[in-house]
Amino acid sequence: MAKDSSFDVVSQVDMQEMDNAVNQTKKEIAQCYDFRGSDASIELEEKCIKLAAEDEYKLNAIIDMLRARMAKRDIPLRCLELGKVEPASKGTVRQTLTILQGIPKEKAKAIVAAIKATKLKVNAQMQDDQVRVSGGKKDDLQAVIQTLKAGDFGVDLQFINMR
Repeated sequence: MAKDSSFDVVSQVDMQEMDNAVNQTKKEIAQCYDFRGSDASIELEEKCIKLAAEDEYKLNAIIDMLRARMAKRDIPLRCLELGKVEPASKGTVRQTLTILQGIPKEKAKAIVAAIKATKLKVNAQMQDDQVRVSGGKKDDLQAVIQTLKAGDFGVDLQFINMR
């Protein structure tokens, strides 16, 4: 009897790489001429990044620096959800960037629908914040991966646990 092969479709962020990107951005802020003598800061917390600066222009400059560091470290840029800019003490502004982990239910439903639309003999099921795809032929699973890579589901997808 043939054993089914499977893989998981996930949306994850390597938090160690994110920490490295934030630390590099901190160093760049400390060395950048535009930020000399200003109160600009960036802090990584559990599931978010907190930014503070004197004005929105500097806040956007910090976000651009962070995105450049993320791109160099192969961290998907879609994983950041920008919060609204809030006024802070002493005329400064702050912003919270949420780090998105996992596939939301509505996006998972769209992924499962796209897999079923391929008419391949595979089974797709939602499990918490990931989608498991299983089937008898590895070629069918490879075709599903190619289909999902070609589609745009609003989240960055990784394919793990290929068995």
